Amino acid sequence: MGAAIEYVPVDTLGEAAKRSPITNRRQFVRDDTWVRYNVEIGVDAEELAFEKGGPRENIYFDPVDCRAAIVTCGGLAPGLNNVIRSIVTELHFHYGVFSILGIRKGYLGLNPASKLDPISLTPAMVDNIHTEGGTILGSSRGRQDEYVMVDYLRERKINLLFCIGGDGTLRAAAKIAGAARERGVRISVIGIPKTIDNDVFYCDRTFGYSTAVDAARDVLSVAHVEAKGADRGIGLVKLMGRDAGFIACGATVASQQVNYTLIPEVPFELEGPTGFLAHLGKRMDDRDHALIVVAEGAGQNLFPDHELGTDASGNRRYGDIGHLLRDRIKEHFLALERSVEVKYINPSYIIRGVPADSEDSLLCDQLARDAVHAAMAGKTTCLVSFLNNRVVHVPLGRAVGRKKQVDPDGPLWQSVLASTGQPPVFS
Repeated sequence: MGAAIEYVPVDTLGEAAKRSPITNRRQFVRDDTWVRYNVEIGVDAEELAFEKGGPRENIYFDPVDCRAAIVTCGGLAPGLNNVIRSIVTELHFHYGVFSILGIRKGYLGLNPASKLDPISLTPAMVDNIHTEGGTILGSSRGRQDEYVMVDYLRERKINLLFCIGGDGTLRAAAKIAGAARERGVRISVIGIPKTIDNDVFYCDRTFGYSTAVDAARDVLSVAHVEAKGADRGIGLVKLMGRDAGFIACGATVASQQVNYTLIPEVPFELEGPTGFLAHLGKRMDDRDHALIVVAEGAGQNLFPDHELGTDASGNRRYGDIGHLLRDRIKEHFLALERSVEVKYINPSYIIRGVPADSEDSLLCDQLARDAVHAAMAGKTTCLVSFLNNRVVHVPLGRAVGRKKQVDPDGPLWQSVLASTGQPPVFS
């Protein structure tokens, strides 16, 4: 049997003593309802259980006194507008919270020095935004002082803050909640995980991932046609995925036309008799075409660290593996005096700006509404996460600072290997 289960509560602002305005009692979820992290029981399993999300019978805030704010940060992902819309409609129609502000340009908009006035969000204003890609609020990267942001929130009497973003956004949300606690300001800070990379820990799937895989599969289909139509054609497609290759793997398995998939979790070498270029050469001699998918964070062992530096959010800059592969493939076959025609495609910014598909739209709506329920109940420093087909509350401190990655021994990567026929490693 596995170890004893650790039950992981989230912080609350105080006793939830007010009756919820939601009238359907059958919807209510008790705080002592838990969802296991691991559905499998084993000696090595991490035995954790998180609070189940959903509306509570008693809430902390009086809706009359509530003012909410929504902020979207980091890179774009399909579904951002869906989340904004569902937060607004849940607050307005079910809780009677009518003062809802949209913070412009990410956390920059919470710094008064930016002079970015917030947008008043109403159901009428957000009625059709889910049909559009991107975010109507805009976004940005880079750190803002958490105490400055808390002062901004306090001065505007904002007591519900919804932070939509990836790891950097969620780290900042935790700092805002901590600064508010230090200053004695009662603000519910709720994080909603947004990254098409699908790399948030304690989260089975982030919104945008399904849409990204679907859009990437269409690109791969075209790249395959290009490769087969050329004289010894090689299609090379770079997809999003800084630290995790979920999009590359998902699109590969969905496509079933890819011959090589390269991801950050499986380092590879280019040179040598068993390296990637040698294997590609054999493939070209046998079949005259190839389709390669590479995640943007793959092959970073091929770049010197000191040349890359960091970005505005403090993340390590990554070398452009797509350009490196394109150039090395050409050089390799030129040295062999065997011509190839490389078709290089980088659709990343097209993929992340499309509207959400049906599956992501459903997920966005569920996460957004349960984020509102958590906030009204007085939960804070909390991530609403999709886990084992349930929405759960995960303390932000548990989720940030680590990335979920593709398991090289797991079923997804094994499906990739079976689909492509490539060796497990190129070394």
